Amino acid sequence: MTRLLLIETSTSALSVALAEDGAIIASRSNNERNQAAMTAPYIQEVLGSLKVSDLDAICVSKGPGSYTGLRVGVSTAKGLCFGAGIPLISVGTLDTLVYQAIEGQCLPAGCRHIVPMIDARRMEVYTATFDVNANQTVPTAPVIVENNTFDHLLSEGPVLFIGDAADKCRPVIQHSDAHFLQTSPSATAMLTPALAALRDNRFEDLAYFEPFYLKEFIATISKKNLF
Repeated sequence: MTRLLLIETSTSALSVALAEDGAIIASRSNNERNQAAMTAPYIQEVLGSLKVSDLDAICVSKGPGSYTGLRVGVSTAKGLCFGAGIPLISVGTLDTLVYQAIEGQCLPAGCRHIVPMIDARRMEVYTATFDVNANQTVPTAPVIVENNTFDHLLSEGPVLFIGDAADKCRPVIQHSDAHFLQTSPSATAMLTPALAALRDNRFEDLAYFEPFYLKEFIATISKKNLF
């Protein structure tokens, strides 16, 4: 029996899922930016009577995404793996969104490209391009979205833009073949790539693995008067 714990904390949403023999058997999620407070309780809830050592591996989102969210998810997963002596698997946030689109049958008719989008500041997104078989065709990068940014893809037919930045890009990318799905990445959609990594023994080094932030974290001075 194969058991995997899946942890997704890369955006404002938090989701945790437990898979057994290739199927999700328990999951918890919310969209309240409370990863630090609720990741551990959600893990306890989905595990139920199981122990962490009963798992074959833990899979965590590696980014890109929120600096704080990624730190919480990765540090939690690494700690549990180290304590239980089990391997760590990582799945990219954009890959997760692509599997949500494919497995959720969200692709428009004739779709050739999937563009997952993670919200960054203003009109910037963290994005890449995938084909409908989940193969990445354009490297992950931060992109400032303008009305012609994706014209080269849209000239080939329908494109699905999926992620928590889809709605903010909808008024900018005005094209008849542009389709939008506003959603956050879900731990349940990490299962397929996680199982492939487990099968191929593609594990992360617990000592050196770090999230894929894409851009350096920049600390700012709070404008609030604390005294």
